[in-house]
Amino acid sequence: MTATTRRRTELAAFLRARRARISPADVGMAPGLRRRTPGLRREEVAQLSGVGVTWYTWLEQGRPINASPQVLRAVARTLRLDAAEREHLFRLAEVPPQPEVGTAAGVEVVGRSVQLILDALDPLPAVVYNQRFDVLGHNARYAELFSVDSEPRMAGRNVMATMFTVQPELCPVVMREDELRTMVATFRSGYGAHIGEPFWEEFIRELAAVSPEFAAMWASGDVVPPGPRVKHFRHFSGATLRMRSESLSVHGMPDTRMVIYLPDDEETRLLVGRAGEGRIPAAPPDTREPTP
Repeated sequence: MTATTRRRTELAAFLRARRARISPADVGMAPGLRRRTPGLRREEVAQLSGVGVTWYTWLEQGRPINASPQVLRAVARTLRLDAAEREHLFRLAEVPPQPEVGTAAGVEVVGRSVQLILDALDPLPAVVYNQRFDVLGHNARYAELFSVDSEPRMAGRNVMATMFTVQPELCPVVMREDELRTMVATFRSGYGAHIGEPFWEEFIRELAAVSPEFAAMWASGDVVPPGPRVKHFRHFSGATLRMRSESLSVHGMPDTRMVIYLPDDEETRLLVGRAGEGRIPAAPPDTREPTP
């Protein structure tokens, strides 16, 4: 059995299971008589989704038919799929996952619980990124760390676009070129799973148009995986903050990571720890082999 055939089989089982958990009352329909199976009927899902009964039946049977993102989004809304289930549906149908219409540039935001965790990490800067470096949530100390005094030329909450489009002297990162080159290579490692998706392709085209520097780095083809590394930031006192980034996955938000910045030396610990109150420890020594 080929991978495509297995995905079709899994797609059929997934749709049947999701359909069975939705009652007619959930979607404002009368229950009717002689309903022998739980949940909605196939023809009801097709009607609510605005697609043909035969087409939906073939989709649920795992037949080799083409499905557009618009139709899959309609089916996902009818079946009340959450974000993870919707992404699973798109991958099984071999269609690049796309956000719901109405989300700005395809960017989600973290829920209240995750935001409370970010805020509780203060005074450690903390942020949640997706693979595109969109900022999905952050605490106040992160905003101070990455603050800039100039409006970037690309609207939105994307830290990579901000760092490429502000004036170099306003960039909050020391050794700017090296850091941006690593960021672009990390961005490319995530791009491999999103090739062809409109929000990714449009973002790359737009950033390359306003930043020849990004265009040149993107054309190099370098790839590195996300991982911990030491970054140097400018401090308003004139000192340099040496911060080590550590990443954690976020449950329920695929392809995202929470990045926490830890002081890498005593001077940074004192500067970040609010006038030397000693509220936070320095990062432990890194015993791993350096990444080339």
